Amino acid sequence: MGRALRSFADPFVLTLLVTMVVGLVVPVPAPVRDGIAVAGDVAVTVLFLVYGMRLSTREVLAGLRNVRLQGTILLSTYVLFPLLGLALHAVTGSFVGPALATGLLYVTLLPSTVQSSVSFTSIARGNVAGAICAATVSNVVGMVLTPVLVLVLMDRSGAVGLGGLRDVLLQLLLPFVVGQLLQPLVGGWIRARRWLTVSVDRGTILVVVLGAVTAATAAGVWESVSWAMILALLVICAVLLAAMLGATWWGGRALGLDLPDRIALLMCGSKKSLATGLPMAAVLFPVATAAVVAVPIIVFHQLQLVVCAVLARHLALRDS
Repeated sequence: MGRALRSFADPFVLTLLVTMVVGLVVPVPAPVRDGIAVAGDVAVTVLFLVYGMRLSTREVLAGLRNVRLQGTILLSTYVLFPLLGLALHAVTGSFVGPALATGLLYVTLLPSTVQSSVSFTSIARGNVAGAICAATVSNVVGMVLTPVLVLVLMDRSGAVGLGGLRDVLLQLLLPFVVGQLLQPLVGGWIRARRWLTVSVDRGTILVVVLGAVTAATAAGVWESVSWAMILALLVICAVLLAAMLGATWWGGRALGLDLPDRIALLMCGSKKSLATGLPMAAVLFPVATAAVVAVPIIVFHQLQLVVCAVLARHLALRDS
């Protein structure tokens, strides 16, 4: 319990909470929001460049060959999550209204996050190579599978363009590949300076969170729902996140995964992507519906960041 309290009191977690509050209550001019968005894109690109330079090619190939880990993360993301979403959708409409209940179901159909999953896996000293492979595969698959699941489970139609896939390839995979090419030259230097990777990890998360919250606040997303509905939604999202965290952590143990793989499964299999979910919602739903559907995505996204920041810090303090 003492270690968990120390984890929550970690300066990074407190900074993350302050960043969220600032994004909610401080008006941010459009040029500044645009600058934060550009900074977030640059930070994510630098993050994956650093990961590419840090990880040996042998580690990356081992991550791809770890079929049990990769398959379990995909099943968690696209089977277990949607099943829980359907169950919650059937009982939560009366608490949060049909639009937010629809948005909550939509959240469970999204791909996993990329940057935060990998960053938290790194902070927690898990299998970073496996997390990179899993998160990237999840997003590439999700470009096709998420619209199909929406069509089948939510009776919506629409098509998702190639823009999201292009962003995954250019912003994530390309810098990682470049980093891999540079790895024989600078890999040892990067690995000897863990503070550098940690700084990039945490800085990226803070910039991305600030950009997401300020953009949502400026768009008036929070004005479409009441505080009582937000509170109910927060509780439901907490239940959903707790269920997935428990399922991935103890499920990984039941499958005989070692601790680094269990951490990768915990961090990748329990998350949903705001970066992918919001653009898709704009295409898959009418404009009025998309604005409300965005709220559960934002609530779940911010909750998962705070909780997993605490968990990552707690796991990083372990003795072995």
